[in-house]
Amino acid sequence: MTAVPSFEELLASTRHSAIHLEMRDGYMESDPSFIAWKQGLRDLPEDNDPEIRHWLRWVRQATDRGVKIRRARVFSVPESDYIRFEHHVSDANVTAGEEIRWLPRRKATDIAFPGNDFWVFDNKTVLVLHFDGNGETAPGDWCELTEDPTVLKLCVSAFEAVWGRATPHAEYRPS
Repeated sequence: MTAVPSFEELLASTRHSAIHLEMRDGYMESDPSFIAWKQGLRDLPEDNDPEIRHWLRWVRQATDRGVKIRRARVFSVPESDYIRFEHHVSDANVTAGEEIRWLPRRKATDIAFPGNDFWVFDNKTVLVLHFDGNGETAPGDWCELTEDPTVLKLCVSAFEAVWGRATPHAEYRPS
């Protein structure tokens, strides 16, 4: 099995676009930032500083070279604590150049979804993400890369359907 490049490497090699669809109500609840947020600590440096939160630096580098990065989230209402946390820390993502939209799950009943969250890079490579039942990164093979045209078509179709009816980050307020 070929090793999957790091996410940083995948994004650094992207030339035009990266799309990401998230469909879980919780991820990595062991994350210290999420735990701090649940305890009432907001706007910590590790949530907003590109030197600490590497994702923000990677997004800025990609968008500065013209890559369009879009993330769509499908979630249950009322929102889980984790979704509310994601909404809060997503302000920094948007400031870094990422576009984010939110779609309540009940507005997505007629959309065909793949079984896992994913990224699509330059409309040709799909990074499939695997999580355990508690939203932690699945042990072992936590991701896989594919250029299978059937998988690519399903992922892009699902993402665009969500994107078209989802609410932009600046307009969405969790309940």
